[in-house]
Amino acid sequence: MWRLPGARAALRGFRAAVERHSQAEPVVDPMERAVVRCVPSEPKLSLSFSLADGSHKNMQRDQSEPLGRVLSRIATNALKGHAKAAAAKKSRKNRPNASGGGACAGPGSEQAAACEPVVKLYYREEAVAEDVLNVDAWQDGAVLQIGDVKYKVERNPPAFTELQLPRYIMAGFPVCPKLSLEFGDPAGSLFRWYREAKPGSAEPEGGGPSSLSPSSPSTSWTSTGVDERVYTPSNADIGLRLKLHCTPGNGQRFGPSRELESVCPVEAGPGTCTFDHRHLYTKKVTDDALIRTVSYNILADTYAQTEFSRTVLYPYCAPYALELDYRQNLIQKELTGYNADLICLQEVDRCVFTDSLVPALEAFGLEGVFRIKQQEGLATFYRKSKFSLLSQHDISFHEALQSDPLHKELLEKLVLNPSAQERVFQRSSVLQVSVLQSTKDSSKKICVANTHLYWHPKGGYIRLIQIAVALAHIRHVSCDLYPGIPVIFCGDFNSTPSTGMYHFVINGNIPEDHEDWASYGEEERCNMSLTHFLKLKSACGEPAYTNYVGGFHGCLDYIFIDLNALEVEQVIPLPSHEEVTTHQALPSVSHPSDHIALVCDLKWK
Repeated sequence: MWRLPGARAALRGFRAAVERHSQAEPVVDPMERAVVRCVPSEPKLSLSFSLADGSHKNMQRDQSEPLGRVLSRIATNALKGHAKAAAAKKSRKNRPNASGGGACAGPGSEQAAACEPVVKLYYREEAVAEDVLNVDAWQDGAVLQIGDVKYKVERNPPAFTELQLPRYIMAGFPVCPKLSLEFGDPAGSLFRWYREAKPGSAEPEGGGPSSLSPSSPSTSWTSTGVDERVYTPSNADIGLRLKLHCTPGNGQRFGPSRELESVCPVEAGPGTCTFDHRHLYTKKVTDDALIRTVSYNILADTYAQTEFSRTVLYPYCAPYALELDYRQNLIQKELTGYNADLICLQEVDRCVFTDSLVPALEAFGLEGVFRIKQQEGLATFYRKSKFSLLSQHDISFHEALQSDPLHKELLEKLVLNPSAQERVFQRSSVLQVSVLQSTKDSSKKICVANTHLYWHPKGGYIRLIQIAVALAHIRHVSCDLYPGIPVIFCGDFNSTPSTGMYHFVINGNIPEDHEDWASYGEEERCNMSLTHFLKLKSACGEPAYTNYVGGFHGCLDYIFIDLNALEVEQVIPLPSHEEVTTHQALPSVSHPSDHIALVCDLKWK
């Protein structure tokens, strides 16, 4: 039997990770906890618990190692911890020749040998043999005994692998923590928000997990009364920091809790935003017969945070309003306030997708997929209660044009003009295509496409080539792979209603003598006659503009829908011209992008 030389004094374990700070919290087992993380894809497992001196131990051991070696190591660590605590106690008493009150000495001493508390692992009340491998020994529900203290083994409990609050927090704008879980999910986890107590206020309220902040002994906290993942600060929170206490769970059990505090206090919001009035039309999620759809170019941070943007493109915009931390607050509030079923976004930075959009929209019931272009890309979100993702069929235009037999005829026409071909192949534009299935009626499927076409004013024929590839690919998915499913095609098409691109989409053909074939000049004219067989219309019509900057305004964004299967129930009005130009142009302190979101409610025919 493995034994530990050491004191008979009680060895305390680490605190129970889940604190009983409200009736909603999980019940805490009185036994101490030893947390084991063991996954098949990794060679080592981890074992976490606390020792007599209060120090936390996190051991990394091979899964194939015999149990006896781990128990021996625990014995050594426990004895060292106790010896250290005894020495500290003796030093504090400052008594010459003190014996330490009979405490055990270090390993190997006669005093140590006289104590010998037991270190054992039990499973179903039977001792686990020391030759059993770690991977099999450390089972959920096993009991680790160190001296007089018993630890309940929890194998792979829910745990946060990442937890972070946004740096910039404003009153009236939802705060959603970025989090990642292992062996758990946000829906099964518990959250409680606290605000910093105002100086001179009464004692902290709410029975919080701790009345004092670990980072600032003078800071006390009071409960906000909000037990949801998302918290929207009020004006009363301005000037105060926030704290979030969260417990990971999976619907069956809970893991160790964690706390985090905001770096900066809550700041005042910008006042009325361009989307506030629009939210009056979208207060609730639509019923199952409708599909609320949003298309929005949210302005990539990689473009907003350049000297050219600050001094040439958007000189009228306050510099702080171009910062990502500020704009993310507005983007999150705008998107969540639409209560959409489908959201197609363009100019999405990868970090914005993972760190901002996914946690914020996930908290409101949406799930998303991302397609990178170069520095930014496309994102499509769908409401999980209405849709499930069946398949994805994303393409890069230039790669598909060169390699997919579907575009063989178009490629043969393009190669007749080498300079035009080179320009088209240099472009990195992509098409995101997702096939969704209704969760209420499995016979209902829909093809959701999302794109951002080439931006240059002279790129008319490049956009014609790109849209021809896009429409052929969408038709292949919606007619060949999933026969007869309707299409919703969203995006920033960088084309006004007077262009060849728009004419081609709506009318199904483009003549070879259209002026856009010579958009780079007559010397590069690449005449083609193109057709497509989808029946599409612009669900939001042809607004005066969806892009409004200092030197340009025009309609560039569209939600094209399948005329045969879908119809428009409602178009959410765009902001008034007065709202758009309050701060001269877009973006501004009250609008996060140079584009305006298109929002409409669609229904099945």
